[in-house]
Amino acid sequence: MTQRIDRRDFAFQASSLLGGLVAGSMIGAGSTNAQDRDPAEKRLVLLGLNALARAHQMNYFADGHRGAAMVSAYLLCVDNGLDEGAAARIVELFDLNWSSSKLCQSFPEADPDPDGIEKVGAALTQRGETLLEVGHNAIFAMLAIKGFRLMPETATAERVEGVCKLIQSFKPWRDIEPDPDVDPPPFTDEAAASKFIMQEASDAVDRFIGFGQGFAGHMLTFGQSLVELAAMGDVQWADSCRKAFCKYVTVTRQGPEPDARRIADHKPSDLRPNQAAYWRRRGDKAVGIGHVFKYPYGYYDLMSRAGDEELARQFDAKAYHIF
Repeated sequence: MTQRIDRRDFAFQASSLLGGLVAGSMIGAGSTNAQDRDPAEKRLVLLGLNALARAHQMNYFADGHRGAAMVSAYLLCVDNGLDEGAAARIVELFDLNWSSSKLCQSFPEADPDPDGIEKVGAALTQRGETLLEVGHNAIFAMLAIKGFRLMPETATAERVEGVCKLIQSFKPWRDIEPDPDVDPPPFTDEAAASKFIMQEASDAVDRFIGFGQGFAGHMLTFGQSLVELAAMGDVQWADSCRKAFCKYVTVTRQGPEPDARRIADHKPSDLRPNQAAYWRRRGDKAVGIGHVFKYPYGYYDLMSRAGDEELARQFDAKAYHIF
C-alpha cells in the first residue's frame, strides 16, 4: 500500500496540475497565487474530504457524491497518468461548479485524531451487512479513508466525526437476502475479485440498456471500494460489507423492475475518460453529482487489477453507455 501512495505522490508532485495550471486558491491555504501553491498538497483530496465531512449537514446523498467525486478525480488523474490537458480540464470543472461552495470550505486547523481512520472503519462495519442506498456507505468510507491516508494532517476530529455521521446517514435499500449463487472471490484476491466485479458490471450494462446505467456504474464503485479497502490492509472492513455487496449483485441480476423509468442511452462514442478530448467535450456544468468522475475511477482501477485483456476489450466496446 505504501508503495502505491508513493507512486501517486511522485506523479503528482512531478506535474504542475494543482499548481500553475489551476485557477482559484487552495481552500484554507490563505493564498491566491498559483506559484504559492504546492501540488503535493493534493488540493482535490482536501476539497473532497471537506465535502465528505460536511455533507451530513447538507444534502448527505448528493453532497456526499460531490465530495467522493473530488477524491476519485484526483486518483483517476494520478493512477492513470492523465495528461495535463485532461487533468487541468477536470480541475477546471470542479472550480466552475463546487470548489468555492460552502460544501468545500475549510475546517479549523487542529491536530489529527490518531484513531480517526479506525473510527471511520468502525462506522462502516456497524451496518456493513445491510444494503444501504446502493452501497454508498462503503464507497464514501473507502474514499475518506484513502484521502486521510494521503493527507494524514486532515484527519482532524471534526472531519472524522463528519465523515462518520455521513456514513451513518444512509438508509436501507432493497435489502433482500442474497442469492446463494452469488459468491464473489475474496476481496484480498484482487485480480479474481476485480474480474468478477467487472463481469457483473458488463452484464449489467446489457441488462439495463434503455433504463440508465446506474446499476452498472455502482457495481463498479461499490465493488471497487471493497477491493481497495482489502488492498489497503483493511480486510475486516471490506469483509463486513461482503453480504451487502452480494445483495446488490442479486438485485442487479434481476434487471429492471416492471415500472422502471426508461432513460435514453448515451450515444456511441470512441472517447473515453482517460483522454483529454473526452473532458474537453463535456460542458462546463455537465458534472451531475459526480458520477462522471467516480465511475471512471472505479472502472480503470478494477480493469488494471483484473489484468484480463479480453474482458477489457469487450467492456471497452460498450463502456460509452456508462461514461
